[in-house]
This record gives sequence, structure tokens and C-alpha cells, in this order.
Amino acid sequence: MTQEFEFERPITELEKRLKDLQTLSEEGNIDLSREITAIADKIEAMKAEVFRNLEPWQITQVARHIQRTSTLDYVKLIFGEDNFVELHGDRLFGEDTSIITGFADLGERPVALIGHQKGHDTEENIFRNFGMPHPEGYRKSMRIMKMAEKFGRPIIVFIDTPGAFPGIGAEERGQSEAIARSIMTMSRVRVPVMCFVIGEGGSGGALAIGIGDRVYMLEYSVYSVISAEGCAAILWKDSSKAKEAATSLKMRAQDLLQLGVIDGIIPEPLGGVHRNPEMVARLIKKMILSELPKLCSLSPDELVSRRYSKFRQLGAYKIEEDFEKDA
Repeated sequence: MTQEFEFERPITELEKRLKDLQTLSEEGNIDLSREITAIADKIEAMKAEVFRNLEPWQITQVARHIQRTSTLDYVKLIFGEDNFVELHGDRLFGEDTSIITGFADLGERPVALIGHQKGHDTEENIFRNFGMPHPEGYRKSMRIMKMAEKFGRPIIVFIDTPGAFPGIGAEERGQSEAIARSIMTMSRVRVPVMCFVIGEGGSGGALAIGIGDRVYMLEYSVYSVISAEGCAAILWKDSSKAKEAATSLKMRAQDLLQLGVIDGIIPEPLGGVHRNPEMVARLIKKMILSELPKLCSLSPDELVSRRYSKFRQLGAYKIEEDFEKDA
């Protein structure tokens, strides 16, 4: 399945033209190298112009791309397809396929893995509930967190969800309690935690597994307290104002790094990670290998204390002395 955005259309048309020329050159045994090179250069220049000046709403669209690299894709690229043991079920109600959990080895270091999982087509998205977890998904995650703590394994998290599933059944089974307990469990777990926002980081559905010692975002991912459409529906009673809401919410990686919400940005190829997932997987792996030894050198008490302080400082503000006197 392919997906094309309005702002990508001129690039896509040139790419189709380039493909036609390459086919004509090969099948007709015609030397079109000069024309092919010219169009290829124009495509790269156009990509640079478009994707280095994306608006927040356009970045949101890229973050939701149906072909965007998913948690299972990264597991295969970073850890190896045969090096991941997936664990299922929350031992209370059932299995939630929108969250992947398990264990893998990163070199000689065993780690625990948790991540939201979307699909790359309609059938898979339905099976994965479009990456929107039920309570049992978060309870499964907590089970893995506690196992990781018991066996001293660092936790690697991949975040990509529009938000927790808002259905009646999920609410009846304690959705809000599961999210709150997951945040509490993650804030206290006595092993290193590294989180990567790889697509959408939506609301409490993302934050439930986002309490990390290090939190990183991919360049064209978004992270927010609510979706742009949801924010527009609440503030303007009009979901079509999502573009304005996306700008106001400061959802982009650059905005969140400046605000101190995240610790770093992982670059993506022009056009998005789906155009070169191997490159981004290498960068994520490099970041894990660089930062994890530093975190592992800290004592469990120090890890928990620093993590607590990190999130307590988010949204902190200072009241100037002159303002206090005037008040």
C-alpha cells in the first residue's frame, strides 16, 4: 500500500517520471543518463526544500505514514529477527496485539523490549487495533518491566500510538487505572529505561510507557498530550482546525527538545524513515550503545532518583521577585 500527501505530489510525479526514463533506457537500450541524472538531482533538491520546511501538521502526517517503520521492524533491524523472544498476555484478561513485549540481546547485553505496534495495511491495522492499547496491553508491559527489574535487564521502548483505545470495554476493564499504574511502575523500576518516539506519541497512551531515563524522538515524529484533531475539537469545536492545533501544541521534536521534554533527536532521511529504515535503525542502535553503558553504571537508587527529578522538572516555572512584590 502506498500513501501520498499533497505536499509530496510534485516529488512523486518526478519519481514516476524518473522510473519511466530508467525503464525506457534499459529496455530500449537508449542512453538517457544525462536526463536521468538531471531529474534525480531535481528530486533531491525538491525533497530538501520540502522536508526541511515542513509545518507541524505536515510532520504529523509523515509520522502517521502507513509505511512508517514500526516497532517490529526496528526489532528485526536492530536486534535481529531470530534474536527476539516475544511474550504475550497480561495474566489477568488476555493478549493485546497493539503492544509488543519481550526480550532480546544487544551484542552481549540482554535487554527487555516494549513497543506500540501499528500495521502497514488495513488488515494488519485492524489486527493491531491501529496501535491503540487496551488495559491488558499496559498490564502486559508492566509484567515485562517487573521481569526486567528482577533479572537486571535494561528496558528499550518504542512509542507509536494515537492514544490508548477509548472503547467502552477498555474503560470497563480500567483503562485509566492501567495507564496510571504503568506510569507509576515505570517511574520506580530499578533498571535503565530508554524511550524512542518513532511515530506518534499520543496522550497518556504514549506516556504510559514513556517514563524513561532518556527519551528521544525521530525527526519527523510527534509527541503531545492530545492529537491535533482532538485538540481542535475541544478548543474550536471543529476538528478541521487540526492544522492550527498542531502548531499550538508544539508537537515537533525541535520544539520538545527546546522545552526540555526530550533528550535528543534522531535524524531521518528526507521524506521520512520509511525511505531508508536501515539508516535510522543504525542511528538508534548507536544511541543505545552510547547511552546505555552510562545508565548501567548508575546504582538503582540513583537511576530512580534521577528519573523522578527529570519528570518533576517538566513544566516548571519561576516567579520573578518583582512580580511577587507587585502582587
